[in-house]
Amino acid sequence: MNIDRSENDLALVMSGGGARAAYQIGFLRCLADQQKDIHFPIITGVSAGAINAAYLANSTGNFKTRIDGLSAVWAGLTIDDVFRVDTGSIAKHVIGWAIRLLMGRASSQVKIRAMVDTEPLRKFLAEVLDNNNGYLTGIRSNLLSNDLDGIALTASSYSSGQSISWVQGNSIRHWQRAHRKSVEAEITIEHIMASASLPLFFPAIKVKDEWYGDGGIRLTAPLSPAIHLGAKRILAISTRYLIDETEQEVNMIDDYPPPAQVVGAMFNAIFLDVFDNDALRLERINTLLENQNSGETHDLDPVQLLLFRPSENLGAIANQFEPKLPGAFRFMTRGLGTGETRSNDLLSMVMFQHDYIAALMDLGYQDAKARLDEVLMFFTKEVE
Repeated sequence: MNIDRSENDLALVMSGGGARAAYQIGFLRCLADQQKDIHFPIITGVSAGAINAAYLANSTGNFKTRIDGLSAVWAGLTIDDVFRVDTGSIAKHVIGWAIRLLMGRASSQVKIRAMVDTEPLRKFLAEVLDNNNGYLTGIRSNLLSNDLDGIALTASSYSSGQSISWVQGNSIRHWQRAHRKSVEAEITIEHIMASASLPLFFPAIKVKDEWYGDGGIRLTAPLSPAIHLGAKRILAISTRYLIDETEQEVNMIDDYPPPAQVVGAMFNAIFLDVFDNDALRLERINTLLENQNSGETHDLDPVQLLLFRPSENLGAIANQFEPKLPGAFRFMTRGLGTGETRSNDLLSMVMFQHDYIAALMDLGYQDAKARLDEVLMFFTKEVE
């Protein structure tokens, strides 16, 4: 079975989920081990998925070379590469928030913006991404060589309340819908930082004159950017685990829900559940198009979607590695109740820890391997 590169309608769409995005790397590494020349001319991402999307769109070489490079980045990642976890920094932010909550109207005088300092992530991205003063020069080169048709990274504007998809590509047809639109931009590290800025935990990022946060906050149609860029086939990788009927009867907490459980449920609903809703909407549109009279004309074409998700609960896996978190950070998160739940969805998003990341990458690899024939048939065909 060989790769057919004659069509430029294949898109890779990656959801957010913070540290959970390591699952996507394991999945893609399995594909790359089987077919090193897979070609994704359209790449979109949101939140931590934006980091993966930007790296792939900015890199050179075949698919396997790019995935090997991205795998090495995640395999070498530590929590210190993402945010400061020293006692002084954690104490400063926790005490700052406590003071701000107690000061009422005067709280604006307290210059504290998030639970942690993510300056290490900015420096880390600058080290692992080929860039010129923050601009990802590899994207421009890949567009000029037609190796890439377009990339879209999505963030949420705190200033305007809109979902903004920053788009860089060839012959872009821009779009504007209710509360969401595309904006042409040359992708920079600041765009990635903005898309991956987890609310409250990570500080908002200023791009031009607006402040932005995690792209999943108002992204009601996560598949939309890829479709607007011309995708007719979409491989989407979610980091959201769907519990089965037996698990629905199991309580994740024994007492009143702690903040970690509440925030984790909110983050799942805001950032990850929309993938399922959008996939169902796309399926219904495809069915309507297939059932209409063949003589009718329309502006819509069917879009094939293959959506993959973890076979295990990533929040539950996080519980296994929680005791190994840096002391000050572990103390802070336990104050939020991470020790009171059996599914640490909140913690799983910020656990940029080597052993947890390795476990997610391995799970992604095994999940892809289990359904490899289905995946390969989606974007390959026999070449006569």
